[in-house]
Parts: sequence; structure tokens; C-alpha cells
Amino acid sequence: MEIKFKIIVLTLGILFTGLTAGLCFTWSNAITPGIGRLDDLSFLQSFQAMNRSIINRSFLIVFFSPVVLLAVNAFLHKNAHPIAFWSFLIAAVLFFVGIGLVTIFKNVPLNEMLDKTVLDNLSTMELKDLRTKFEEPWNNWHIKRTMTSFTSFALLIIGLIYTK
Repeated sequence: MEIKFKIIVLTLGILFTGLTAGLCFTWSNAITPGIGRLDDLSFLQSFQAMNRSIINRSFLIVFFSPVVLLAVNAFLHKNAHPIAFWSFLIAAVLFFVGIGLVTIFKNVPLNEMLDKTVLDNLSTMELKDLRTKFEEPWNNWHIKRTMTSFTSFALLIIGLIYTK
């Protein structure tokens, strides 16, 4: 039972971390640059719509499950090859900080600020100001999420290689 549980936790951790890294990569390399070319109102409307639609059960499970799965995985591999254990532990810490905490304390407050705004009531200058307050900080924090999710995923693969 222990072996099966370890394999299930590791497999789900790798799968969900990989999906999160892919999602972050896609947002960083296609979505935000693409909508970044829109005028202020269209950009803000697009971001509002995406932020509202992404909050769903599937997303939340995939995006936040690794916080728990990777910690459990590191614990389950505490007596494994040192490279495997340390790779798993660092992946868990990176994901917790770089995805969990950054999302909750940096990106979500920006999303909430945008979500509470009735864009149709804003002047051209107010739209420009809102975009300035939102876009660059959101993208900067998201790049950190992209890098840490990719690094966590790579560390899980390295740990997997050293797991016997």
C-alpha cells in the first residue's frame, strides 16, 4: 500500500505541477502578450473575463493541489536517495512560495481590484491609469510563477530519475 500511495502522490504531483507550469507558460508567452496589444478598455475587459472564467473547480484542483501533494511527496521520500529527496523538497517549497503565496498575496489582489471595477464607467484616462496599476505588476508576478512552476516541475523529474 505504501509503494502505491507514494507512486500515486508522486504521479499526481508531477502531473498537476506540469499542467500548472504549462498554464503559466501559455499565459506568459501567448495570452498576456496577445491581449497586451489591445487598447486599454479591451485589455481590461479581456482580463476581467478570463479572471472570472478561470475560477472553477478544475482549475483550482490542478493549480493548488501541488501545494499539498508536493509536501506529502517530499515527506514520503525522506529516506530516498538524497538527490531525490532534496529535489522533491525544493520543488515543494518553490511551488508553495512561487505559486501558492505569490498567487494569493500578489496576483489575486490585483485580479480583485480589476474585478470590482465597472469599466464602462471609467474615462479614457482612468482606464489608462487602471491598466498601468494592473498590467505590469500582474505580469511581473506571473513571470515569477512561471519560473517557479517550471523549476518545480524540472526538480520533480530529476527526483523521479533518482527514485528507485
